[in-house]
Amino acid sequence: MYSSVVVCSSSNSIVEFLSLNQLDIEKNITMNTEPNFCDCLCSVLMSRRNKRKRKRMAEKLTDIELTGIILEETKPRTLGGDPSSVLLQEDDIETGRGTLRVAVQGDRSKAAIITYHDIGLNHVTNFQGFFSYGDMQPILRHFCVYHINAPGQHDGALPLMQRQEIGDPKAPVNMKYHFPSMDELSEMILPVLQFYGIKHFIGFGMGAGANILTRFALNHPEKVDALALVNCTASVSGWTEWGWQKLNTWYLKSGSMTGFTEDYLLWHWFGQKTVDQNYDLVRMYRDTMKHINPHNLALFIESYTKRTALAVHRDLPKLGVKSTPGKNTGARALDCDVLLMAGDNSPHLDAMVDMNSRIDPSKTSWMKISDCGGMPLEEAPEKVCDAFRLFLQGLGYVPFMSQTKIMESRSAASRASLLGAGGGGRGSITGTTHQTPVVQEQEAEC
Repeated sequence: MYSSVVVCSSSNSIVEFLSLNQLDIEKNITMNTEPNFCDCLCSVLMSRRNKRKRKRMAEKLTDIELTGIILEETKPRTLGGDPSSVLLQEDDIETGRGTLRVAVQGDRSKAAIITYHDIGLNHVTNFQGFFSYGDMQPILRHFCVYHINAPGQHDGALPLMQRQEIGDPKAPVNMKYHFPSMDELSEMILPVLQFYGIKHFIGFGMGAGANILTRFALNHPEKVDALALVNCTASVSGWTEWGWQKLNTWYLKSGSMTGFTEDYLLWHWFGQKTVDQNYDLVRMYRDTMKHINPHNLALFIESYTKRTALAVHRDLPKLGVKSTPGKNTGARALDCDVLLMAGDNSPHLDAMVDMNSRIDPSKTSWMKISDCGGMPLEEAPEKVCDAFRLFLQGLGYVPFMSQTKIMESRSAASRASLLGAGGGGRGSITGTTHQTPVVQEQEAEC
């Protein structure tokens, strides 16, 4: 059946005929001898036929595009992934200046790695994701990691009070707690070593934690085998940093985490470029700020702002350079090997260059990570893993581990993720720790 528009020869007006069959149309064409009528009717029929063809083609294309598409709900990025994937033993260790929460990851009979976090972070937000990364698992088979949290910086911590410091149950609760200085925080590592029976360790610190571990290495060089430092600052705080941090501590002591403080901490951790581009990572860390006690964080920031300069300089006589009398009075050289890491978009890149200039180049490995902001542990964990592995091998650890085995383990994990076995992958920070295939290798005696 067809519907068409016929032009009458007598009046040249348009009359609409609905539901005409093919015989009726041919009859009308025979009766009407006007050429315009034939042209008009043919064009109408062709246009309607083409319209029906386009409609059927569109329906077929729609079926082709939607066939085989499975909609999956995206999971938000998390720090811990599966809670059962990371097994940690947490201990509260009393010191003369407060209580330290230490989380132990791994076999305590292995060599020790001690981590220390940056301001606004703790062992979960700063290191748990990196040390649970798939490429780190073959390395961690040879080590036990001790994550130190500064006083009152762990999740769910109560406000720091004087009673915690002196241990006197009769002390008034509202007495002001004197947060340890950076030098005192470094000395609080000694009770941790005594508690676990650690004789020497490898330090891994970021930001304020890197500064604390460096101070400990200067005062106790016999206990530190090596240092891996991210965004370490050796100088005192400048006027700009002092002004921003003064406002932050004022807001935090009021008992709330304001948008001003959140924006500054995100810039301090990642840099402006990562904040503008990596929305998923920034949103996740913005949510983690809700679990930090604002009052305790204000005390930690205040202590970090009042830091003194690190008394570390290159040993100039060994380099054949005459030292100026009195110029480096009280300055010491780091006796251990040091790995310095920073992203090329890090807000602390200049500070790391200054730190590199203060250390003996024969004992320093300087790494600037491309396409990375201020937190390479989360933005480029595979690059940090490779650098840390090579650094450890230079110290005599994990000598039988090669990059080929790491790549095979990474490929096996990728295949398992594609087959639906893991489900974590790089979409989350940690992925799935115990589900990642681990390379079977010979244990190295270190």
